[in-house]
Amino acid sequence: MASVHDVAAYILKSAGSMTAMKLQKLVYYAQAWSLVWDDRPLFQARIEAWANGPVSPELYKHHRGEYRVSEWKKGKPGKLSKTERETVDAVLHHYGDKSSHWLSELTHQERPWCDARKGLAPGQRGSELIKPASMAEYYGSLV
Repeated sequence: MASVHDVAAYILKSAGSMTAMKLQKLVYYAQAWSLVWDDRPLFQARIEAWANGPVSPELYKHHRGEYRVSEWKKGKPGKLSKTERETVDAVLHHYGDKSSHWLSELTHQERPWCDARKGLAPGQRGSELIKPASMAEYYGSLV
Protein backbone atom coordinates (compact mmCIF):
# COMPACT_ATOMS: atom_id res chain seq x y z
CA MET A 1 0.00 0.00 0.00
CA ALA A 2 1.18 3.49 -0.84
CA SER A 3 1.71 6.13 1.83
CA VAL A 4 0.08 9.56 1.82
CA HIS A 5 3.53 10.91 0.90
CA ASP A 6 3.74 8.61 -2.14
CA VAL A 7 0.30 9.81 -3.29
CA ALA A 8 1.28 13.48 -2.85
CA ALA A 9 4.52 12.88 -4.79
CA TYR A 10 2.59 11.15 -7.59
CA ILE A 11 0.05 13.99 -7.82
CA LEU A 12 2.77 16.63 -8.05
CA LYS A 13 4.77 14.61 -10.57
CA SER A 14 1.64 14.18 -12.72
CA ALA A 15 0.00 17.59 -12.35
CA GLY A 16 2.92 19.89 -11.56
CA SER A 17 3.22 22.68 -9.03
CA MET A 18 0.07 23.68 -7.12
CA THR A 19 -1.02 25.29 -3.89
CA ALA A 20 -0.63 23.22 -0.75
CA MET A 21 -4.38 23.52 -0.21
CA LYS A 22 -5.14 22.07 -3.64
CA LEU A 23 -2.71 19.20 -3.02
CA GLN A 24 -4.54 18.42 0.23
CA LYS A 25 -7.92 18.33 -1.51
CA LEU A 26 -6.66 16.14 -4.36
CA VAL A 27 -5.15 13.70 -1.86
CA TYR A 28 -8.51 13.62 -0.06
CA TYR A 29 -10.44 12.90 -3.25
CA ALA A 30 -7.92 10.24 -4.26
CA GLN A 31 -8.53 8.51 -0.92
CA ALA A 32 -12.32 8.88 -1.22
CA TRP A 33 -12.53 7.45 -4.72
CA SER A 34 -10.10 4.63 -3.93
CA LEU A 35 -12.49 3.59 -1.16
CA VAL A 36 -15.33 3.50 -3.71
CA TRP A 37 -13.66 2.17 -6.86
CA ASP A 38 -11.02 -0.11 -5.35
CA ASP A 39 -12.84 -1.06 -2.12
CA ARG A 40 -9.80 -0.14 -0.06
CA PRO A 41 -7.97 2.90 1.23
CA LEU A 42 -5.17 4.31 -0.88
CA PHE A 43 -3.15 5.09 2.27
CA GLN A 44 -3.51 4.76 6.05
CA ALA A 45 -2.87 8.38 7.16
CA ARG A 46 -5.66 10.35 8.85
CA ILE A 47 -7.69 12.97 7.08
CA GLU A 48 -9.20 15.57 9.39
CA ALA A 49 -12.03 18.07 8.92
CA TRP A 50 -10.21 21.40 9.21
CA ALA A 51 -11.89 24.77 8.69
CA ASN A 52 -10.83 25.00 5.02
CA GLY A 53 -11.73 21.42 4.20
CA PRO A 54 -10.12 18.00 4.52
CA VAL A 55 -6.44 17.94 5.50
CA SER A 56 -3.89 15.20 6.08
CA PRO A 57 -1.94 16.40 9.15
CA GLU A 58 0.91 14.11 8.05
CA LEU A 59 1.29 16.13 4.83
CA TYR A 60 0.60 19.45 6.54
CA LYS A 61 3.54 19.14 8.91
CA HIS A 62 5.83 18.91 5.85
CA HIS A 63 4.37 21.80 3.80
CA ARG A 64 3.38 24.10 6.65
CA GLY A 65 4.16 27.71 5.76
CA GLU A 66 4.44 26.97 2.03
CA TYR A 67 1.81 28.38 -0.32
CA ARG A 68 2.89 26.39 -3.40
CA VAL A 69 4.37 22.94 -3.57
CA SER A 70 6.23 21.64 -6.63
CA GLU A 71 7.69 18.36 -5.45
CA TRP A 72 7.34 15.97 -2.54
CA LYS A 73 10.74 14.59 -1.57
CA LYS A 74 9.36 12.43 1.23
CA GLY A 75 7.27 10.30 -1.17
CA LYS A 76 8.04 7.93 -4.00
CA PRO A 77 5.52 8.13 -6.87
CA GLY A 78 6.72 4.78 -8.22
CA LYS A 79 5.36 2.99 -5.13
CA LEU A 80 1.77 3.32 -6.39
CA SER A 81 0.42 0.19 -8.04
CA LYS A 82 -1.15 0.30 -11.49
CA THR A 83 -4.63 0.35 -9.92
CA GLU A 84 -3.63 3.12 -7.51
CA ARG A 85 -2.17 5.21 -10.36
CA GLU A 86 -5.37 4.73 -12.39
CA THR A 87 -7.47 5.93 -9.44
CA VAL A 88 -5.31 9.01 -8.86
CA ASP A 89 -5.21 9.73 -12.60
CA ALA A 90 -9.03 9.64 -12.74
CA VAL A 91 -9.21 12.04 -9.79
CA LEU A 92 -6.73 14.37 -11.50
CA HIS A 93 -8.72 14.19 -14.72
CA HIS A 94 -11.93 15.18 -12.91
CA TYR A 95 -10.68 17.61 -10.22
CA GLY A 96 -7.19 18.61 -11.40
CA ASP A 97 -8.20 21.74 -13.32
CA LYS A 98 -10.22 23.15 -10.40
CA SER A 99 -8.84 25.85 -8.09
CA SER A 100 -7.98 25.18 -4.47
CA HIS A 101 -10.82 27.49 -3.41
CA TRP A 102 -13.33 25.66 -5.64
CA LEU A 103 -12.24 22.29 -4.23
CA SER A 104 -12.46 23.60 -0.67
CA GLU A 105 -15.97 24.93 -1.29
CA LEU A 106 -17.01 21.59 -2.80
CA THR A 107 -15.85 19.67 0.26
CA HIS A 108 -17.86 22.07 2.45
CA GLN A 109 -21.02 20.90 0.67
CA GLU A 110 -20.31 17.19 1.07
CA ARG A 111 -21.46 15.01 3.94
CA PRO A 112 -18.13 13.49 5.15
CA TRP A 113 -16.60 16.90 5.96
CA CYS A 114 -19.91 18.35 7.22
CA ASP A 115 -20.58 15.40 9.54
CA ALA A 116 -17.07 15.56 11.00
CA ARG A 117 -17.50 19.31 11.62
CA LYS A 118 -20.83 19.01 13.50
CA GLY A 119 -20.90 21.36 16.47
CA LEU A 120 -18.15 23.63 15.14
CA ALA A 121 -18.79 27.15 13.91
CA PRO A 122 -17.69 28.09 10.37
CA GLY A 123 -13.98 28.89 10.43
CA GLN A 124 -13.50 27.33 13.88
CA ARG A 125 -10.46 25.10 14.23
CA GLY A 126 -11.14 21.40 14.44
CA SER A 127 -9.29 18.13 14.00
CA GLU A 128 -12.05 15.56 13.89
CA LEU A 129 -11.34 12.49 11.77
CA ILE A 130 -13.19 12.17 8.48
CA LYS A 131 -14.01 8.49 8.74
CA PRO A 132 -13.18 6.33 5.72
CA ALA A 133 -16.57 4.60 6.10
CA SER A 134 -18.31 7.99 5.82
CA MET A 135 -16.29 8.77 2.67
CA ALA A 136 -17.03 5.38 1.10
CA GLU A 137 -20.74 5.65 1.84
CA TYR A 138 -21.14 9.20 0.57
CA TYR A 139 -19.01 9.03 -2.59
CA GLY A 140 -20.31 5.53 -3.33
CA SER A 141 -23.83 6.98 -3.39
CA LEU A 142 -22.78 9.36 -6.19
CA VAL A 143 -21.98 6.61 -8.71
